[in-house]
Amino acid sequence: MTAEQVSKTFRLPHERTHTLKERVLHPRRRSGTEQFQALQDVSFEVASGEFFGIVGRNGSGKSTLLKCLAGIYGVDSGEIRVAGRLSPFIELGVGFNPDLTARENVVINAVMLGLSPVEARRRFDEVLAFAELEEFVDLKLKNYSSGMHVRLAFAVMVQVEAEVLLIDEVLAVGDLAFQQKCYDEFERMQAEGRTILFVTHAMSLVERFCHRAMLLERGKLVSVGEPHEVAQLYNEVNFGRGQKALAAAVGEGAPVEVADVWFEGADGGRTETMVQGADARLLVEIRANVDLDDPIVTLELKNEADIRMFSTNTSWLDRPIGRLRAGERARFSVNLSLSLAPGRYTPIATVQRQAGGTRETLDRTANFPALLIEGGERVGGGLVDLPHEVEFERLGAAQETTPR
Repeated sequence: MTAEQVSKTFRLPHERTHTLKERVLHPRRRSGTEQFQALQDVSFEVASGEFFGIVGRNGSGKSTLLKCLAGIYGVDSGEIRVAGRLSPFIELGVGFNPDLTARENVVINAVMLGLSPVEARRRFDEVLAFAELEEFVDLKLKNYSSGMHVRLAFAVMVQVEAEVLLIDEVLAVGDLAFQQKCYDEFERMQAEGRTILFVTHAMSLVERFCHRAMLLERGKLVSVGEPHEVAQLYNEVNFGRGQKALAAAVGEGAPVEVADVWFEGADGGRTETMVQGADARLLVEIRANVDLDDPIVTLELKNEADIRMFSTNTSWLDRPIGRLRAGERARFSVNLSLSLAPGRYTPIATVQRQAGGTRETLDRTANFPALLIEGGERVGGGLVDLPHEVEFERLGAAQETTPR
């Protein structure tokens, strides 16, 4: 897929006339308009089989770009070329008829996305099984919840064997279990060599899945590069330090690199699955490429909603790290109890150094296996299930009083 100098402008009316009565009563009223440039000279190329992230703040042009790529919007200037069958998953329930049942909508949408009617009917059971909606198959879609809508829509999309997938951040509507099923599908599609363009605000997902990513800001392309670099730029731009972020972008040949991040269980072996409440060890190994004085190593855990659930760094040590020599490797580890809600948690490792009154990021990555925490015997249901003790005490019958 290639986009060259793509621009898109919308005309926004200052005042709208909604009814015929308003037109009759105010025949001479004229509503002025202004132009809003959603995209301006955006150019990029996505290789076949690449998982490509598109990030940016609200209003930066991400969804508009996806709609232009899908052919929903025409472009004002520029050119878009797509090789292969394209399947867009951009807005929740687009193409669904609320007065039809799930059975009818699945077949219609699958045909619209390129399957033959025979093939659409043959895959119907797989779609319903993936969406976990078998008992609601004959219910009209207008009676579905938003979560049921997104499950059905995504289930149809993954059955269509398109070479290019466009996925907007509608997956945030699904519950935790369904989101995990979607992420498993991402990994499967990656292994199959599908080309995927993924819009999201979750930087942990960008660093986990994407081969490369791009950052948009006010319709303009800011950067295309490695996922952790673009994620860092996004975070800087989000907090109003865009120019500083561009100047501090991390390139190849960084002074130090995050070489490995992993979890260990009680037996000391590597693991990617543990039970809630278990004791674990989180480790990061770094490699210095040049002599480096007192690097600061940070370890974080983010959940699937990109919320930071835990963070610590080498400042908690009772001694400075000192100098790392070029070629030297070092390890930082933390022992913790997994008092977190069941779900998948992405470890993020960052290496920084003190530069005047600020910290300069030298390397940051989330491209290592996440940890799946399974529910134990008792699950409280919060983001964090703090260890606690409970008591219940009977106080006897309430004393009746006579009104005066």
